[in-house]
Amino acid sequence: MIRTSKTLVAALAALSFVAAACGSDSKDAATTAAPTTAAPAATDAPAATDAPAATDAPAATDAPAATDAPAATDAPAPTDTAGGDAVSLDTNGDGKVVIGVATPGPRDDGAYYQALVDGVTAFSEAHGFEAPIIVDNIKQEEAASQLDSLARQGVDMIAVGAGEISDPLADLTAKYSDIIWYCNCGAGHESLPNLIQSGDDGSEMGYSAGVATGLLMQAKGVTKAAMIGNNNFNFEVEAFKSFELGLHSVDPTFEWTYVATNSFNDVAAATEAFNNLKDQGVGAIWPYLGGAHEAVVKLSNEAGIITMSAGSSKACARTDLKYDIAVRFDAGDYLDTILSEILSGKLKRGETRAFHVGVDPQGGAVICNPTPDEQTKMDAAYALIASGDLNDEFGAIKGEAYGG
Repeated sequence: MIRTSKTLVAALAALSFVAAACGSDSKDAATTAAPTTAAPAATDAPAATDAPAATDAPAATDAPAATDAPAATDAPAPTDTAGGDAVSLDTNGDGKVVIGVATPGPRDDGAYYQALVDGVTAFSEAHGFEAPIIVDNIKQEEAASQLDSLARQGVDMIAVGAGEISDPLADLTAKYSDIIWYCNCGAGHESLPNLIQSGDDGSEMGYSAGVATGLLMQAKGVTKAAMIGNNNFNFEVEAFKSFELGLHSVDPTFEWTYVATNSFNDVAAATEAFNNLKDQGVGAIWPYLGGAHEAVVKLSNEAGIITMSAGSSKACARTDLKYDIAVRFDAGDYLDTILSEILSGKLKRGETRAFHVGVDPQGGAVICNPTPDEQTKMDAAYALIASGDLNDEFGAIKGEAYGG
């Protein structure tokens, strides 16, 4: 769930504030119907030895998140691309299609990274392609060599799972120009002739998550919520601030705290942060994490604390873990649309596909088992996001997070 590239702030604003995510999920009780009213990673630093200190609001730093959702009428167009001639993904002409996947986190993290891996695998199976080649746990300093090695394995397309390992793309997309390169880069990467990107809006995701959490906190009678993250990266700041905006739209007295663990994947650090928050009486926790995500969800289940996914659209369907909310910025769901539009010729190299809450069906938070009143209020939140009435507030949040 990584966001990098500070130079892209202006471009993000032009894309209706395209920004955002860290973060595989499996299957629980009932899935949620998404709103029906017309109108979402940096390198791991050394794990902290002492318990992470909670802060009232994170500071900005370098760095960058699905099921059914409503269509909106007065909202930005989902994509700028026009239709085109169908294309083949067999870019090297060897008679088969192989997609490579590169992620900075584990392929089975139960959240953001696994969503991309599962999406590529399912798409490949559905279209009769070869099994994808997965390279995971890529460190930022090893990204160039790992991506170069993947490109030399006869792949036709490479899907890069996060912006934190995207720095080598300028050189590699030119060096291996026959390969179709795709990056789910979150906050975005510089435009390159041979790079297809997807983007979402982190403020839209965070706001919807804040509203959903606030509604469940009201019902449960708790007043404190927290986000466990990495190290105040700019996309985390955006998620934190927009969540706060949504949370306070439900009840301005609710408390909202951020805890840095210096890693998306350090289970021990995340566990320590969770225990500290539980002792402080926190009743809702967003584990904005990768490899450590599921550990916090399990602890939340045991403690009866409201919890939510960080990317996966399948959270509500899980049976091994219980999610109260699915915060959907699922790379696998994005990829299904991306690949379909590439095959149809609608989406071309060098272009970016923007996904918006309330406009496209893939993104935004949903309550897993909402009451009719909660669903009505979530519908209204989606409609408000899609209307553009929050754009000034979202713009201010992005300015604070990215220094623009």
